[in-house]
Amino acid sequence: MEAVILEERQDGVTLINGKEFMTDAKGGYIPLSMVKPQHKLEDEAVRKIISFALNLSSQIARFREHSMGDLAALDALLAQEYGVKIGGAKGNRTYQTIDGLMKVQVQVAELVDFGPELHQAKSLIDECLNEWSADSRPEIQAIVTRAFNTDKEGKINRSEIFMLLRHQIEDERWQRAMDAIRDAMRVTGSKEYLRFYLREKATDGWSAVTIDLAKA
Repeated sequence: MEAVILEERQDGVTLINGKEFMTDAKGGYIPLSMVKPQHKLEDEAVRKIISFALNLSSQIARFREHSMGDLAALDALLAQEYGVKIGGAKGNRTYQTIDGLMKVQVQVAELVDFGPELHQAKSLIDECLNEWSADSRPEIQAIVTRAFNTDKEGKINRSEIFMLLRHQIEDERWQRAMDAIRDAMRVTGSKEYLRFYLREKATDGWSAVTIDLAKA
């Protein structure tokens, strides 16, 4: 019985005993000669783009790691040599060049989840909405609908929940609902974000250095 020799190439082609095949989405092998030319061109384009994307992703990860390391070393040096601490209680920090034309910001965002008190808040809010006339406070009804509708991951919309807290409504049940939302908040961790800014003159506004594919 002839031994099967497999050799996978980076272009997506697999050599099986010297013959060229491509793997389909089900894991089966298709002779390269049976692959439509337009599908092969699409495959080549996607593989090329993904290769560049992976390389860029690795560069950004290394850049972030080195940047955070440099700032941590700076913080340690300033604390040890000069007794100076940059930033506030939450860990937000801003570093700036002497000419005031460049700055780096570290912004710390708290990761918030919600406890069972949120169910009580929803019940109180529903009472308010049911009692208020149908044509009153339509914007509140829209926010409530968006806030408590789960997203694709089955999670509530946190930003809309926070929007509810901004509304000043005197109804006692609404106030209790807002208190319940605040009691439900649980800080589960934090995430640090790096921001970079430039300007041509010290009197100009800051322009962000974009490292976001969607905004580039």
